[in-house]
Amino acid sequence: MEFNPTCKDKKKTMKLSMLLCCKLYISESRNKEALDSIERAAKLDPETVTVNKFEDRAYNRVRYTLVSYVAHDGTGCPIYSPLQQTVLAMAEAAYEAINLELHSGAHPRLGVVDDIVFHPLARASLEEAAWLAKTVAADIGNRFQVPVFLYAAAHPTGKALETIRRELGYYRPNFMGNQWAGWAQPEVLAENPDEGPNTVSRARGIAMIGARPWVATYNVPIISIDVSAARRIALLVSARGGGLPTVQTLGLVHGEDSTEIACMLLEPNQIGADRVQSRVEMLAEQEGLDVEKGYFTDFSPEMITEKYMKLISAESD
Repeated sequence: MEFNPTCKDKKKTMKLSMLLCCKLYISESRNKEALDSIERAAKLDPETVTVNKFEDRAYNRVRYTLVSYVAHDGTGCPIYSPLQQTVLAMAEAAYEAINLELHSGAHPRLGVVDDIVFHPLARASLEEAAWLAKTVAADIGNRFQVPVFLYAAAHPTGKALETIRRELGYYRPNFMGNQWAGWAQPEVLAENPDEGPNTVSRARGIAMIGARPWVATYNVPIISIDVSAARRIALLVSARGGGLPTVQTLGLVHGEDSTEIACMLLEPNQIGADRVQSRVEMLAEQEGLDVEKGYFTDFSPEMITEKYMKLISAESD
């Protein structure tokens, strides 16, 4: 009797084509034991692959880039992705190991699990990414009793992450004028979250969860400790300040002897890193400041897909 490979081939095809990427931002990078615990949780399901990790000690923040497939029912609706349980296991490890009241860093944050964003890769759709974002949001809100705010494609009206963050006071440093420490917001939220309670645990904070097309993150170091100058430059680079469309920026202290323009490129194929770099250099020169070459904090979606495929193929061989 001949072996019929159809079912196995279908699953392999799905694993290589219907892909979702999750970027999980956690407010910690200095506590190795905490990171080790989170990374052990990331490895519990071999069908989820960690393709990148970016940690920044000055910001006391880490981002994990995870990839897996999404499966569908007979009508084509998404019903399962290994990412769901992996993200929940990592969140549980983070909440157990990290206390936001004891955390400080030079990057804004509102929670231990600060931001979770899902992007479609390969042949997956934004609707599938939004389905998984909403599923994970309900799980985190209910299981860990953390208020969750949905954004972009996961939000009923597509509300922007930046808008929600402004409403919640995300961008206001509360320590030394340029640092974020502990929990400094009201414990009862003025606006009900999309999932979870409307009271905040000071140890866990709030989580933002969304789905959106690919966003590139690109940071440009400024050789200066003048954070006011960095903020002026950041504003003039951003769409909000009349600069480059679809670019969002922060001017932040970065270590003891420099600042940084941290940029989100919402449409990197339209307005790319070269445009950002040139504008930062021009504005810094007007301030009499030197600029280093910027850097991406993650791979391109094409490289992430390629890395996932190599890793998953190696495991199945």
